[in-house]
Amino acid sequence: MTNPPDPGTFLAPDRADGSIYSDPALYRMEMERIFMHHWIWVAHYSDIPEPGDFVTTFVGSHPVIVSRDRKGAVHVMLNRCRHRAATVCERAKGRAASFVCPYHGWAYGLDGALRGVPYAEGYDGQLDKAALPLVNLRVAEYAGLIFATFDHGIAPLDEWLGAARPWIGLFMKQGAGWPVKTMGEHRFTFSGNWKIQLENTTDAYHFPIVHKSFLDSVDAETQDTFDFVKGDGFVKDLGNGHSVMVMIPELVDLDANLDAPIPERFSELAEMLSQDYPPEQVRRIVRAVGGTGFNLNLFPNLACSMAFFRVLRPLDVTRTEIRHIAIGMDGGPDIANRMRLRLHEHFQGPMGFGTPDDSEAWDRVQRGSHAGRGIAVLLNRGLGHETRGADGHLRSDVSAETGMRAAYRQWLATMSGGDAA
Repeated sequence: MTNPPDPGTFLAPDRADGSIYSDPALYRMEMERIFMHHWIWVAHYSDIPEPGDFVTTFVGSHPVIVSRDRKGAVHVMLNRCRHRAATVCERAKGRAASFVCPYHGWAYGLDGALRGVPYAEGYDGQLDKAALPLVNLRVAEYAGLIFATFDHGIAPLDEWLGAARPWIGLFMKQGAGWPVKTMGEHRFTFSGNWKIQLENTTDAYHFPIVHKSFLDSVDAETQDTFDFVKGDGFVKDLGNGHSVMVMIPELVDLDANLDAPIPERFSELAEMLSQDYPPEQVRRIVRAVGGTGFNLNLFPNLACSMAFFRVLRPLDVTRTEIRHIAIGMDGGPDIANRMRLRLHEHFQGPMGFGTPDDSEAWDRVQRGSHAGRGIAVLLNRGLGHETRGADGHLRSDVSAETGMRAAYRQWLATMSGGDAA
């Protein structure tokens, strides 16, 4: 049996070895030490709003069911029958009174309790149903975001999120006074390691280069809005591997600056909304439609990215699934939600101007990282003018790689068995 790799040999404060994206033994360690011992995002409240609602997803490589029981409590359970290991639910989402294994008919409640076993007399009284529920993970929720973990001994979710919590609150202002809801998603797979995408969420440096086709597709006013690399934005390490990249400072708080001019691309929407809503509420809705001015990275698998959720799932060492989840206003104007969907399709959609270009760049990173041996992947942009604020967190300009360094500090600490630096 070979010894596990030393994570410290893959990473320095300002660079990583290229094999960090392709070492199979390192990947197996990540699945155990990170994805089984961190809070992993699994769903949004609006995915399971009523008793009986469920979605199926994964925690790392483990299939799970996220359900709301009859009392309203949320459960995250391994999607594995306790009898012969068959999955008990194959639907992506829906509503159910119970989960029944299609192999031998064992039936489980919405909380995972084993309720029924066909022909139970065959066990001669030696089957204890109370001892064989679906395995439940630890569950916690913050601002509608539902997380789960295998590790029942780790810090509470609020503590784990820490300095990211105010930014989550700001992100949720996209409800414009209504709750935020999910409005559909698309999934795709890219041929690269999961950390390549993790790095991308707070990487403004690539935007004017990779997304030139997007910038060419919008009006001049929108181009000016997205010309942020030389602007007043910043990237900040929020601790525990989390980080935020502020690209458009004036759109950080969507309830502020409501007297700012309405962008030309939203003028028609504002005119239609004005038939049913007072002027200040129209402005609030319009600002929400355009999304926030920042990307928030929550280590290890969720990004609250301007106007959508981006969720990553490692499939193997060189293959990653991405979900882009559109969000809108639950109870808000249909015309506003429709426009949010059109904007989502324009950039994040499979035929949009953003996602295909990002995916191509990630593929190229993976392919290029196989060239040569011992060649560093640089993570040092902005390091020379990084400063530490009064809150103890590091900050640099908007195109700095501060967010990447934050994620890798947490990665190294977890992989080495310690706490975040």
